[in-house]
Amino acid sequence: TKVGGATLTKMLGTSAWYAPGAAVSSLVQAIACDQKKMFPCSALLEGEYGLNDLCIGVPVILGKNGIEKIVELELDDAEQSKLKESAEGVSKVNDLLDLKK
Repeated sequence: TKVGGATLTKMLGTSAWYAPGAAVSSLVQAIACDQKKMFPCSALLEGEYGLNDLCIGVPVILGKNGIEKIVELELDDAEQSKLKESAEGVSKVNDLLDLKK
């Protein structure tokens, strides 16, 4: 993938031009057309996954009201540990930025 990405960038003369636009288009379409589709998004957790007052990437259902539901997947112990580790990292950065005023 290291070489493939570099090769593609060299051939196109740019990188990441299509995927971000396509992703945003899918998100907007899901909301505008009330599709109730699942996407990975950063969402404010209020008890989901045992986390509170923290925005982190989780699966959500998008519809006409934006995030309509946070999907709580069943995580094994290793996955739960990694999520907790990630949440702690996000919290530390938030503290450094002094965002909790």
